[in-house]
Amino acid sequence: MRSKSKCLEKYIMQNKESHYRVAYSYVKNKEDALDIVQDSIYKAFKSISVLENTDNINSWFYRILINTAIDYIRKNSKISLVEDFILDSNDDSKEDNYEDIDLQKALDNLPEINKTVITLRYFEDLRLEDIADILGENLSTVKTRLYTGLRKLRIEMEE
Repeated sequence: MRSKSKCLEKYIMQNKESHYRVAYSYVKNKEDALDIVQDSIYKAFKSISVLENTDNINSWFYRILINTAIDYIRKNSKISLVEDFILDSNDDSKEDNYEDIDLQKALDNLPEINKTVITLRYFEDLRLEDIADILGENLSTVKTRLYTGLRKLRIEMEE
């Protein structure tokens, strides 16, 4: 158990920027993204005993992170719409803005599962096999979701 905790700690420290980017891609807010990462770390340490093999720590933690982000969105969706409107009208800072706003808006309009696959593949540069492991899905299912998402993204970008 002790070595699993040390391994998890080392993994989190080495990949904290990637974890933040994934969380931020869901909520588009610095503080919320940091909260999601923090909650994910807490959940990971709390359930470290379920991790059978430390070689799978990457996919195991990403699964926790993504599920935490999706849960956060579900719980706070009505509140965040109002806050985003208020923040957008009053905020002059340029921190954490994506360079391609149209792409980000198009990504936000995708179904959650397509957005997750595209984010992990192209923004986190994960292999399809790793994404399948993270999501607990078949490789062919992940490929289908990726290509479906890319097709929807292309249509969205052309409009």
